[in-house]
Amino acid sequence: MKRTNVIQATWIWYPGDFEVWLGNKFNNRRTERGAFFPPFWKQDSHWPTVVFTKTVELEEEEDITICTEGQYNLSVDGKLQTTSVIPKGKHVLALKVWNQATPPALFIDGHTIKTDGSWLVTYEDKIWIDECGIAHGSGIYVPVASGLATGVSPSQFSLPTKPLRPVHRETIGTDGSTGTLYDFGRETFGFLRVKNLRGTIRIYYGESREEATDTDHCETLDVLTTTVCQDMTAGSKAFRFVLVVEAGPTSYDDVTMDYEYAPFDTAMSGSFRCSDEELNKIWDVSAYTLELTTREFFCDGIKRDRWVWSGDAIQSYLMNYYLHFDTECVKRTIRQLRGKDPVTAHVNTIMDYTFYWFKSIADYYAYTGDADFIREMWPKMVSLMDYALGRTNADGMAEGMPDDWIFVDWVDFPMHKRGTLAFEQILFWKSLKTMQACASLLHLSDDAERYHRLAERLHANTKDLFFNNGLGAYLHAIEAKCLNDQVTKFPNMFAIIYDFASSDEKPLIADNVLQNPEVPPITTPYMRFYELEALCLTGHHTDVLREMKAYWGGMLREGASTFWEKYNPEEQGTEHLAMYGRPYGKSLCHAWGASPLYILGRYFLGIRPTKPGYEEYEVCPVLGGLDWFQGEVPTPFGLIRVRMDAHAIVVSSDGGKGTLIIGNQHIAIPANKEITANY
Repeated sequence: MKRTNVIQATWIWYPGDFEVWLGNKFNNRRTERGAFFPPFWKQDSHWPTVVFTKTVELEEEEDITICTEGQYNLSVDGKLQTTSVIPKGKHVLALKVWNQATPPALFIDGHTIKTDGSWLVTYEDKIWIDECGIAHGSGIYVPVASGLATGVSPSQFSLPTKPLRPVHRETIGTDGSTGTLYDFGRETFGFLRVKNLRGTIRIYYGESREEATDTDHCETLDVLTTTVCQDMTAGSKAFRFVLVVEAGPTSYDDVTMDYEYAPFDTAMSGSFRCSDEELNKIWDVSAYTLELTTREFFCDGIKRDRWVWSGDAIQSYLMNYYLHFDTECVKRTIRQLRGKDPVTAHVNTIMDYTFYWFKSIADYYAYTGDADFIREMWPKMVSLMDYALGRTNADGMAEGMPDDWIFVDWVDFPMHKRGTLAFEQILFWKSLKTMQACASLLHLSDDAERYHRLAERLHANTKDLFFNNGLGAYLHAIEAKCLNDQVTKFPNMFAIIYDFASSDEKPLIADNVLQNPEVPPITTPYMRFYELEALCLTGHHTDVLREMKAYWGGMLREGASTFWEKYNPEEQGTEHLAMYGRPYGKSLCHAWGASPLYILGRYFLGIRPTKPGYEEYEVCPVLGGLDWFQGEVPTPFGLIRVRMDAHAIVVSSDGGKGTLIIGNQHIAIPANKEITANY
């Protein structure tokens, strides 16, 4: 009997609207000591009225099941209907859905008529958006509600939870009161449950014991009473420790939590083990850190901001490609960050974060080969780039305007961030190169040529203005038409990573800047990510291994169960908890703290795609001072596995066309077959 493919119906909505709506819910969950704390950038809204349409041809009449999020009407061939029966023959179906509260969404399930990515949609601008990427020529396909169970409406999307119990409890005195301190063993995220509460309790959360027991200064707290909530906090929180203080005559039986998590397939996840037990622990804690900061979107820190930041997210994407390969969360986050037109500010109001957003598109295509997503995002890439180009100076360089935030990094040394920064030009150049590559992919030759010319001009001007041959370094900035000749690591390491620097310049930069103790050190995991990547690209794996053990190992020696927003080895005790002028302002579980996942997978296991979506890939492993290691990296076709010691390398994969590189040797890696190379 001939088998046919069964098409399943799925919820559909206007492209990006679900992510915009969900992102607004997500970004507005932040509180500080009970006070609501919304983000400080523009928040877009979904279109309240959209029309879905499709032409169908039926061999017999069909009664369809219609579910919507919102009120709707159905028309067949332009005539409003009061029945869900579609007559035999060829017809144009159109459903207009209105919903002010949540994105208008549609689910149809019939014998042959089902909602999927082939439907067209408009928000009544009379431009129909379809899967071809062209609005009756140029638009976007209607995205499928990936990750949502069939029949479950988009507005009900939520992450799963599981119960956890504290590992220890103790009675302590605080401010003349007696409280019970619960320790859940390591950093967690979710909802606190209090069984059989009778009365009122005050709850003080802490990523550290010190924070939870400092009732005057801890960052997050709750009040629970039987008249308001029976047994669970209304909002999720990040914590390891929880102090529960009874207010007046109160009793309760037990304290537990519902741990909230993003599900993933452990059988298709990355792994790493080696001869160094501390490095194994660093990998494990990095993986747990990324799992905690992978929620509906990739967020920054789970205690404080809980926001979606482009600079944090681009690192999370790269780590994710080597841990869980969750492409749906990547796409959700990219869509949410971009929002809607018109563009009135940089992404998150930060110039560098706009440029990281472009780079994230290039990375996504390299790892997935998903050209449909590039087609979807292209119109928004163009309008965002037009905004960036509209804020350049006469030399075509990006300059911060008064309403821009130029972030770069949190630094512990004087560094001016106004004027024309070399760092920003290198990121801008990479954005233009991304536009050029995506235009070529979409066969938009005129656009590709335009972005190529802009990139070439920017490259030449940046090199002429900022590269100092005598110092072997890119200098900092032009301020008030004067050269600021400060040397920092930021532009120099990106010049290496983005291939902005020539092959002759890269070793000079590594020696004169990256390994120069006179250049101010980096103290955030955020920029350590790039510093270690640049060192790997210039062959300094042994130094990178030493740095990982000193820096991330240093956090472990301070008792970290997840990796932090910032770490300065010179600080002592509770100094490690403070930031932003607050004693517990630092996030002790921050997405950019998990960068060893990427460094170890990309530069020690040595795995990277050389054609989009791992159609072709290379394995160029480096021990870097280890006796042995083994690991797995997830890809669109399955896993790539590598084992290496001082004598041999063993590689196998579930697909793709691979090449093992050992010195000058290039050895083919066949799919579904293990190879061993001695050296």
